Amino acid sequence: MNFFNKNKGNILRIIIFFIGIFIIVYILPSEQKFGYEIQRGKPWQHENLVAPFDFAIYKLSEEFSNERDSIKKRIKPYFDFNAEVQISEVKILKQKYGEHWKMYLRMDSIMRESDSEYKYIKKEPDKTEFNEHFKEIINNINIVYNQGIIDPTSIIEESQNPDLLIIINKNDEPRVHSYNFIFTEKTAYEFVISELEQKKDDNIISFFRGMNIASVFKSNLLYNSDFTEKIKKEELSEISQTRGFIKAGEKIIYKNEVVDIEKYRILISLKKEYEKSVGLSANHSLIVGGHILLIVIFLLTVVLFIYNYKPEILQCTRQVILILLLIVLFVVFASLTVKYDIINIYIIPFALLPIVIKVFFDERIALFVHIVTVFIIGFILPNSFEFILLQFTSGFAAIFALSTLSRRGQIYISSAGAILALSILYLAIALIQEGDFSKIKWIYFTYFGANSLLLLLAYPLIFAFEKIFGFISDVTLLEISNTNSPLLQELAQKAPGTFQHSIQVANLAEAAASKISANSLLVRAGALYHDVGKSFSPIFFIENQVSGINPHDSIEFDKSAEIIINHVKKGVELAQKYKLPNQVIDFIRTHHGTTKVQYFYKSYVTKYPESKVDISKFTYPGSPPFSKEMAVLMMADSIEAAARSIKSIDKEKINALVENIIDYQIKENQFIDTDITFREITTIKKIFKKMLINIYHARIEYPK
Repeated sequence: MNFFNKNKGNILRIIIFFIGIFIIVYILPSEQKFGYEIQRGKPWQHENLVAPFDFAIYKLSEEFSNERDSIKKRIKPYFDFNAEVQISEVKILKQKYGEHWKMYLRMDSIMRESDSEYKYIKKEPDKTEFNEHFKEIINNINIVYNQGIIDPTSIIEESQNPDLLIIINKNDEPRVHSYNFIFTEKTAYEFVISELEQKKDDNIISFFRGMNIASVFKSNLLYNSDFTEKIKKEELSEISQTRGFIKAGEKIIYKNEVVDIEKYRILISLKKEYEKSVGLSANHSLIVGGHILLIVIFLLTVVLFIYNYKPEILQCTRQVILILLLIVLFVVFASLTVKYDIINIYIIPFALLPIVIKVFFDERIALFVHIVTVFIIGFILPNSFEFILLQFTSGFAAIFALSTLSRRGQIYISSAGAILALSILYLAIALIQEGDFSKIKWIYFTYFGANSLLLLLAYPLIFAFEKIFGFISDVTLLEISNTNSPLLQELAQKAPGTFQHSIQVANLAEAAASKISANSLLVRAGALYHDVGKSFSPIFFIENQVSGINPHDSIEFDKSAEIIINHVKKGVELAQKYKLPNQVIDFIRTHHGTTKVQYFYKSYVTKYPESKVDISKFTYPGSPPFSKEMAVLMMADSIEAAARSIKSIDKEKINALVENIIDYQIKENQFIDTDITFREITTIKKIFKKMLINIYHARIEYPK
């Protein structure tokens, strides 16, 4: 039980490791793989290959797809002729003609009675003449209906083809017609009216226009989608998937022979038949065992790389989970894409993996994890070499373009870098394989474009991981380091001296952290907020005393120590109220570590030499720094505060100040929980000395 309690963190991480292995192995295909790598357009690097059995030569997917598209375009839409529409509409028009004629006569009679000039201008209506024109209209309408009226929306895609042919089933006699000679409701009306207007008799034209002849034209050709699809399926089912045959023992390809289109077709066919036939008799338990061994080796390389480069990552369960989760997610996405063929594999933005890992870790870990993930995925893809090469280059370009994720525009740059790398490399490979621009699959550039757009998911994804795992990114650090943030503005108003001190400390700490390859953005954020607790009682801190009045003069030393020490607790509470990240709050907790308030402690001892001192009243209750960044802040804070109290600054005093303060902190065991080295401490001292001399413009005596 004691062993479990002591090692429960390591045990949990090992369990997570094996869960990741299980998920990846479960999602991998269990079929036996073809033993040769097929690279179109390149020499065959293996020995001479002979057909191990009889097999058919399959058409390539693009060839099969082209044939299907050709048939789909060739299929003629099928329409049923409905004679009832013509009979019904002509009957309605004849009734309307009689009614309209009566109304016309009534209006003519009224006009003749009310207008004396009308009868001289207009001749009396001659029904015989109108009947003749109406017969012509009926005749033209019958011509239109017999030829066919179609609803263009029923074949809107096909109607874009000017040479489209359609089949019309009239009286159970299907016949082919040109779509150009079929009427629509609009063109049918225009045809009949144009014939009428050739008479050039305004009275007649006006009369028949008033009948609303347009309403008589209805589609009498009904699109039979079921029959059309049936014919289409029948023809598609007759497409042969093969185009040749290879007999057992027949030579397929010689060593160093270029894999041209015909050889590629044969090799792909052999691969398909081999995996199909061998898969039936293969020992699946052995295949799964091989997968387990393979994934264990791949993931162990990641663990060993991190162990040798940044072992502290392996001590954090959340960080281990994030890395494994990203690997598993992308392997699962890739495997499902290959299995169900929903989208093209190159649409998946695999460069998201190194981008996210770089933001939370660094580029070396990001690139290594990306390479391992791509290798795992490449093992389940048909053309793994091309995939691995393209994705490695894409991921490298994305990381290279993303120096730091400090502003939104850098994601666009990284995305552009990834698509540019994919496009250029794919073009090079395609030219090698095809040797002809016309044979390049230009659709892949559309896939790369979609890939690039999906890379923009990096921002919301990073934000989500920050919230889920409690991490902090450079974007968040830059946002909270803005001196216009509400909490820093409150500090500037209530304790302006402390605010200026915090800025100076931030400058010192950031420069030192950068020099020893620590997280300079995190140090700066921690430095800006480390003293926010002083805003509760700013006058008790010397940097805010501008009137010359010191309130400590009127209270006891232990009470003064309590007020000074309390700024750490108040700072933590204030930071939590403003919802600062825990990583920044830790700087507030640790910037004084477990040191003492030396001035008030010594003053108390001097005033009360006989009294027993309660040392806890003069000791900060926090914890010592537990990272390089926190150690740097502790040094910078103490040194900057002490430097302000020196009245006459010179190089020797600054050297002594820096050495004494840092040596005292080392003596007080403030850095024992950090991984900072003595060499790094020496570097930090040099940086502080140089910067303090520049800040206070100390006069340096040059040698004569």
